[in-house]
Amino acid sequence: MQDEDIDLSDIPEVTEEQMKQAVLRVSGKPAERGQQDGKRLRLEEYLKYDDRTDSQYELVAGELVAIPPESPKNVQISLFLLVNFLKFIPVNRLSNKVEIVVAGSRATTRIPDLIVLTDELATALEGATRSTITLDMPPPALVVEVVSPGKANEDRDYRYKRSEYAARGIAEYWIVDPQTNAVTLLILVDGFYEETRFAGNSAIASTIFPDLQLTVEQVLNAGESNVGKEDR
Repeated sequence: MQDEDIDLSDIPEVTEEQMKQAVLRVSGKPAERGQQDGKRLRLEEYLKYDDRTDSQYELVAGELVAIPPESPKNVQISLFLLVNFLKFIPVNRLSNKVEIVVAGSRATTRIPDLIVLTDELATALEGATRSTITLDMPPPALVVEVVSPGKANEDRDYRYKRSEYAARGIAEYWIVDPQTNAVTLLILVDGFYEETRFAGNSAIASTIFPDLQLTVEQVLNAGESNVGKEDR
């Protein structure tokens, strides 16, 4: 039997969006709202969004961005800082689940690894149905981000969030970076962050917690070295 020539002009082109939706259907994963129909979400739409999964999202310039689970190392560092911050403030002023709406031309929300609330902000969140710090609420006192590997993660924490958190008026921003073995402390002065980098056995000099006595090594090891010394 002779092969028949196929007229490729009769085959319709498949767009990138159609390919994406086909993959999502095969994988059984829900399409992200705001991207499946080519439009960006307003903040009000995002706050009502529910894909009936345990997935966590940030809204970045109107687009849903899925947040992958943190590594055990990053979680351990965040919890270590939370425990040490609790020595100075009550538990209602600390959270690793609160999201914050940051200033921008398009709606953007962030979920810091750890956030320290002011008394006024803690009061404003009382009775709220969702742990979201909106633009009409006071800014947090401090936020902590633990950097995950990869340039995209570095750019997000060092560049984009730096400008967003400064514009939002957050007094202190910690960037804990296990990849560079350093903690970058940013203090808001006249609307801009002034940067100090700590490493090794350097004590982290916080304006929010002036009596805090932690070195970068202790933070990055999440207290492991202290535990070992106490057990001996």
